[in-house]
Amino acid sequence: MPIYAYKCSDCSHEQDVLQKMSDPVLTECPACHKPTYQKQITAAGFQLKGDGWYATDFRDGPKASSGSSSSGSAD
Repeated sequence: MPIYAYKCSDCSHEQDVLQKMSDPVLTECPACHKPTYQKQITAAGFQLKGDGWYATDFRDGPKASSGSSSSGSAD
């Protein structure tokens, strides 16, 4: 079940509520009991998983090719 953030526009009471997607939107503030309770828009926390998705991709710029590294041995 998703967690929704609610905030009262009258008394500024904030609360995170665990609700089903089919549950009705809450409108009455539990603190002041006025009908000014509104669902807030929040950023979803998700992570891409699977082949090809890494947290370090595109962070350090282009990767060096394997042919450009030196072997470190002197003849």
